[in-house]
Amino acid sequence: QVQLVESGGGLVQAGGSLRLSCAASGRTFSSYIMGWFRQAPGKEREFVAAVTWSGGSTYYADSVKGRFTISRDNAENTVYLQMNSLKPEDTAVYYCATNSRGYGVSRSTLYDYWGQGTQVTVSS
Repeated sequence: QVQLVESGGGLVQAGGSLRLSCAASGRTFSSYIMGWFRQAPGKEREFVAAVTWSGGSTYYADSVKGRFTISRDNAENTVYLQMNSLKPEDTAVYYCATNSRGYGVSRSTLYDYWGQGTQVTVSS
């Protein structure tokens, strides 16, 4: 079992920044790919970013590339999502999740454990 707790969401104006954190506990955190997904009202959950266990490879949705940065600290069992140049269309509940399979980083169905989510609201 892995428990994930997201934090750092909030209300920000367009063009602003937020840093989300996801603290993990339970089974070995460092062996998982960690991903961030988001879900806006009335929309399906979508992939945002992922990072491999070593932090050596990162993956981003086209919509956030160049604005968001994912990173992890295995010593602290924490993964981060730095979000810059935020847009109103980034408004959503953001979730972190673990992927023990090592592939399909953008496919939510391949993730094993999920956090409860943190709300990000970007005003125009």
